[in-house]
Amino acid sequence: MTDQVTAQVTVEELAALMRRTAGVTVDPRELAERAESGFDAFGLDSLGLLGIVGELEKSHGLDLPDHAERCRTPREFLRCVNGALTTEV
Repeated sequence: MTDQVTAQVTVEELAALMRRTAGVTVDPRELAERAESGFDAFGLDSLGLLGIVGELEKSHGLDLPDHAERCRTPREFLRCVNGALTTEV
């Protein structure tokens, strides 16, 4: 039996992290459809994004790039985070 581990953060996971760490509820489908919109359009500020970065670092056991906490859109953030996670695998 082989366990396959995926190191990709999904839109669904990002929406759950937004709710859990910052109290911002957004439907994952809306987040995906408006992925080029700024986080502020969803009600997430820089402190909320910093909380998400911290949670991801803790759960994945690695340090994300400093610029992850300065990403302006969900698409940019997922690209940054998933790029960092892929290089760690």
